Amino acid sequence: MSLTLVSTPYLDELSAKIRAKPVPWEGYHRADLVTSDELSLIKKVDKQPKARVENCLLTEGRTYALLYLRLLKNLQRIDTMQCLLVLVADALLDHDERILLFQQTSDSDLDLPYSPLFRALETQDEFVQLKAAQLLTVLLSTERKSIAQARLPAFLNTLAAFMEEGSPAKRDVAVQCLESLLTRPECRRMVWATPGIVKGFVDILNTNPGPQMSYQIAFCLWLLSFEQIIAEQINKKYDIVSLLVQVAQTAVKEKVIRAIIATFRNLVTKAPSENLPAMLVARLLPFVKNLCTRKLSDEDIFEDAQFLRDELNARFQSLTTFDEYKSELLSGHPSWTPVHESEDFWKENAVKLNDADYQLLRILLRLVNESNDPTILAVAVHDLGQYVKHYERGKKVISDLGSKARIMQLMSHENPDVAYRALLCVQQLVSQPWVNA
Repeated sequence: MSLTLVSTPYLDELSAKIRAKPVPWEGYHRADLVTSDELSLIKKVDKQPKARVENCLLTEGRTYALLYLRLLKNLQRIDTMQCLLVLVADALLDHDERILLFQQTSDSDLDLPYSPLFRALETQDEFVQLKAAQLLTVLLSTERKSIAQARLPAFLNTLAAFMEEGSPAKRDVAVQCLESLLTRPECRRMVWATPGIVKGFVDILNTNPGPQMSYQIAFCLWLLSFEQIIAEQINKKYDIVSLLVQVAQTAVKEKVIRAIIATFRNLVTKAPSENLPAMLVARLLPFVKNLCTRKLSDEDIFEDAQFLRDELNARFQSLTTFDEYKSELLSGHPSWTPVHESEDFWKENAVKLNDADYQLLRILLRLVNESNDPTILAVAVHDLGQYVKHYERGKKVISDLGSKARIMQLMSHENPDVAYRALLCVQQLVSQPWVNA
């Protein structure tokens, strides 16, 4: 993995400034923190022309890898840590073959290469944190042996914190680090188990980021979607399908569409029953039909779009009207499709909300209790009113399930449509005769 795969202008600019700063190596030597041999080695590369440094690394690369990491382990001043991290990064830049030299420092010291870098993550200096994250990603993502279970979770928790803190630099580096780490299957499962990371992806996409960030997050989600358990659960937990359809529809870069369509293909291939309903509700079918007619430079998009078109078409053609309604509810995003306001539909199907221990009714009640989306609230409370109107025991069922107070509360909702639909629902709850079960 090339060091440049995790790189930002922010890090590059600060690295240039740090290279120019003096470090008191002689003072460290007088304080017995640096040996005479270490001082001699560091002077051969510190503030020296690039050609001379490269020559030293070419002939003594293993020695310098061990030197840099030992000094990083033993010296705690922030400016010195900054300098050493830059020296490590400079040694690796455009020289992937040197990554192994740093990984093999563990043969001389079991604390190396990782312990000093993890300690650097715990400092209060943002540059030290981000530079350490960059280097950890390079080392961890290229480990020939399985990544140590104790190391990766701690690093992933740090990346999750970077995403949650909101600093643009931290967020940018965190996403790039994850983009590299997720190429390893064991990392995917650990990322999924780390609170905050997938939520962080969703939160960033909801801020309408630029094309590059949208692509990087879509690429991360594509890698995650190769795992069966993730493909089965990700939409239910994060409503990712609806969000990705929106991103793809407004994308100006083909690579963003490519990553999203490839993600959808994985989701359909690995977990069709969990994801196809949500894709139909999110109107992915007309979008992929349109993609199939466009002149695209990337053939993979065309192939994946055709696959999705055929799968969605087959599903759509086999749906009954009630199946369409059920798909909407299961997606968690009902909208004002014609079925909701059809009297004939409710006369025929209201009782079906009781199936499977009131599965669909419970979804409606959950949406009423938990959603903040005015459209979802209005549709859900409307459907509850239709259920009560067309199922003679509906009033008692809703009362027993404990949502009557919430529906009444919605009559004073700030959104006029929600308030109106709640009023109509309450009228049904009050006016319908009580029938004992």
